[in-house]
Amino acid sequence: MGIVAVLVAALAGFAMGAVWYMALSKPWMKAAGIPTDEHGKPQGSASPIPFAISGLAMILVAGMMRHIFEMAAIVGPMEGLVSGLGIGAFFITPWVAMNYGYANRPKALTLLDGGYSILGPGVIGLVLGLF
Repeated sequence: MGIVAVLVAALAGFAMGAVWYMALSKPWMKAAGIPTDEHGKPQGSASPIPFAISGLAMILVAGMMRHIFEMAAIVGPMEGLVSGLGIGAFFITPWVAMNYGYANRPKALTLLDGGYSILGPGVIGLVLGLF
């Protein structure tokens, strides 16, 4: 059952990212400096590699979160949600902000990616708590 929980949670985190970045695609592309074509689509966006990397990353994050939840006896959807949001807010987002600070990336990009860095693990935690 553990592998099913991890895969479903990873899929939910991936779907949350799709919703987040589709809703915020224009400001994200501007902040990230991604060139677009005449239709506003990212240039050279046909590669499946970013999606494969993202899918693998989601599985790794969901797997480690499941392990942490088991070790900490975090059970139930609300405990999972709060724990996931905490992981995002206090582990992932500060790391993203630190890297973006050193890279002199725009604050808007830090906020946009940081928002997903909080909500994504929150959704993963919620789903893991359902299992």
